[in-house]
Amino acid sequence: MGSNVKSNEIRESFLSFFESKDHLRVPSSSLIPIGDPTILLTIAGMNQFKPYFSGQSNPPNKRLTSSQKCFRTPDIDIVGDATHNTMFEMLGNFSIGDYFKRDAIQYAIEFLSEGLSLPFDKFHITIHHSDNDAFALWEETGVPAERIHRFGDEDNWWGPPIHGTEGPCGPCSELHYDHGSRRGCLMPSCAPNCENFTVTGEKCDRFVELWNLVFMQFYHSQNGDRQPLPAPSIDTGMGLERVTTIIQEVPTMYETDLFLPLINQIQDISGVSYGENLRTDYAIRAAVEHTRSSTFLTADGIIPGNEGRGYVLRRVIRRAIRLGRQLGLEKPFMGNISTSVIKMMGPSYPELLNHQDFILNVLELEEQRFQEAFENGITALENTISNKSRISGDTVFKLWDTYGFPVEMTKEIAREQGVEVDIKGFEKEMDAQRERARSSSKFDGSYPSVQVYENMGISSTKFTGYDQTKDTSVIVGIVNEKESVSKAIKGQKVEVVLQQTPFYPEGGGQVGDIGKLTSGNILVEISDTKQVIPSVIVHYGEVRTGTISVGDRITAQVDPTCRDDTTRNHTATHMLHAALREILGPHVRQAGSLVTPNRLRFDFSHFKPLTEEQLWDVQFLVNEKIRSNANVLKSQDNYNDAVKKGALAFFGDKYDETVRLVEIGNGEPFSFEVCGGTHVTRTGEVGSIFILAESSVGAGMRRIEAVSGRAAERMIWDRFNSYNRIASIMKTSMDDLEQKASSLMRDLDGAHKDKQTLENKLSIESARPLLNNVIDRSGIPVLTAETEASSVDMLRSTGDWLRNKLGSGVVALGSIINNNPSIIIMVTPDIVEKGIDASVIAKQSALNIKGGGGGQAESAQAGGREAGKLGETLSMIPDIVSEALKR
Repeated sequence: MGSNVKSNEIRESFLSFFESKDHLRVPSSSLIPIGDPTILLTIAGMNQFKPYFSGQSNPPNKRLTSSQKCFRTPDIDIVGDATHNTMFEMLGNFSIGDYFKRDAIQYAIEFLSEGLSLPFDKFHITIHHSDNDAFALWEETGVPAERIHRFGDEDNWWGPPIHGTEGPCGPCSELHYDHGSRRGCLMPSCAPNCENFTVTGEKCDRFVELWNLVFMQFYHSQNGDRQPLPAPSIDTGMGLERVTTIIQEVPTMYETDLFLPLINQIQDISGVSYGENLRTDYAIRAAVEHTRSSTFLTADGIIPGNEGRGYVLRRVIRRAIRLGRQLGLEKPFMGNISTSVIKMMGPSYPELLNHQDFILNVLELEEQRFQEAFENGITALENTISNKSRISGDTVFKLWDTYGFPVEMTKEIAREQGVEVDIKGFEKEMDAQRERARSSSKFDGSYPSVQVYENMGISSTKFTGYDQTKDTSVIVGIVNEKESVSKAIKGQKVEVVLQQTPFYPEGGGQVGDIGKLTSGNILVEISDTKQVIPSVIVHYGEVRTGTISVGDRITAQVDPTCRDDTTRNHTATHMLHAALREILGPHVRQAGSLVTPNRLRFDFSHFKPLTEEQLWDVQFLVNEKIRSNANVLKSQDNYNDAVKKGALAFFGDKYDETVRLVEIGNGEPFSFEVCGGTHVTRTGEVGSIFILAESSVGAGMRRIEAVSGRAAERMIWDRFNSYNRIASIMKTSMDDLEQKASSLMRDLDGAHKDKQTLENKLSIESARPLLNNVIDRSGIPVLTAETEASSVDMLRSTGDWLRNKLGSGVVALGSIINNNPSIIIMVTPDIVEKGIDASVIAKQSALNIKGGGGGQAESAQAGGREAGKLGETLSMIPDIVSEALKR
């Protein structure tokens, strides 16, 4: 292969090569790890194969190969230099107990030297100092001993004790590519893993690690023993970006065809040339890299947010925007770059093409949302930086809490200016906020601690409630007043553990069952059911009659009406999920749910409100499936196999090896999900579903509330009766009710406008004396006053009148409206020409009242939360005007 070979050809060449060696090509998994909550994002090619290596499930083939998209979070803040990126592609070949070192080494040499035509004399090898087998095998391929280098655990050992305390481990062998003696530190002793620096102060880059071959050979026990694995395995990884850089003979990955088209596009949009200035090169690289990674993260259903994966996405988007502004990109630009990413990489990663509209809408909304946050936050930050050598923790917290300004961005901007940031102080403020949130929560501590149940030594409770709502059982544990007891009497509140139970414990969004425990004269009313520790189901209730004791045989009876209504709503939730994906697109993913007997709530990923037509289409589709009386089939399967068959699950949640599946449909499934909840047998049992409301619960996240079954019937009956009563009150018919209501609202609106006009006139009359408040600041008339305006409109009309009367100058009026301070700033055109900007005054004023501000040069508004500081803030404005003139 020559330098004109494209990255797509390299990727395909790798996968085809290993297919020729009997490897099964496996598509890249999601960047959200499936069933593995131990990692935030997929970071290696082997992540999706963990169950095969651990023996939890059987692989479809013992030899596998893939090109896996991966994401690294530690490097976000330094992306923009020549070597770092966040999202990358890992080419890998894997042996699950099949071939081992000899074949893995031979395949690597064969592909690089013959498949990619890389010069053999450029290869250097690193091995673990104890791995004599690997040394001999590399020599067999023709690599001379002087190009095989031994290192210790830190460089050439994978798994415990380096990365954990117990599990598979083994030596690894890295294949390095030598760029030649004219590159790097220029020292004669230079070799792989060189710690020297170049003359420009950068780390030596003569040798680049190209391919890592992990030999999973031992099992490391907690006591430190290592025993040979019965079936040693192979896990390898080679970064597509690195090998493409070498093949295409360019200095960095950013000059490869993976990035250069995007860089050229940024040059065209910004007018800034690449390769002429280190600072702008940094910004260009970061902008395109972060846009590329954001595109991939969003394609997998991640939505910008304030925690977890959502926060990672928000960080990279907002960092791209900030560095884009250094290139003069004041308007949204990420959508255009993302479109190019989708076009370039969609053929290899079809999820980009399938979710294109969703990706572009999410990026557009986040860019728009951040513009205001950035404008307000950057002004506050720059004011802080200009006056101090250290930014306090409470200031960092205020930037984050008030403006949504990412902490990492504050650190990065401060670092660029040589200013320290008090991160410990920020973390202290965050802890205080969490404590306030905990203190204000409704949790009353009535449930006993986990420790109480663990000390009882109960291993598990058998759940029998999928097939029945009534069962006989034995009491194996009683808790009263947070203590384990042997019996409980009438009137005591208790937590009861049974040997087996038909009561469903709260989980998967479904509330716990209610019902009763009975035996002779014993009656315990159960008001809730939960699973406090794994596999142990706890019934919460009160002893109404008799005395219960550990060892008693009782009858456990679930309230059948509540269970049936809850079950209908749970099945309706699955159908609603499927309908949303069909109507809106496959980007829709469940983000949470609440299933009760009375109603259901469903949270899902989507970028904008649903139209009335879309809501109707979703509801109609679900009801059509209900009317078809489709089968609701329940089964069990290995989790990974179920997901590969198309079952939907919560990414990031931890599932047991065997999971319960719920499939809805006649023939081709309409809905197919991993779910442990209770469900009807056929969809006709749901009755009907009606959507009550659709709303936002955060950026890119929507919520639907609905009812089904009995609750739906009651709701329709109540609504019709209500409309009839309203029609009677308004002396009209049901058919004319809407028209009558519209007419009445027009009359009320007219009356309101007349009242407002009168109030404005009165306000202006009371404003005349304020003209005596004008003071001179460097030749500019400045009028500030606190008024008793009841609305911002009234405040603004008063300001307009005063500005016109003033003729030339600055007007700043403030008032307490709805218990919060509001300030209107107005600047006449001639004063604007002197450099006085109303929006700048508003933003600076807002800081003192703990709020935000903005607007135009001639008119702006500020608002906040500190009503007591309104007068003080207004008195600061003349000085703000003076300072602006000095600049």
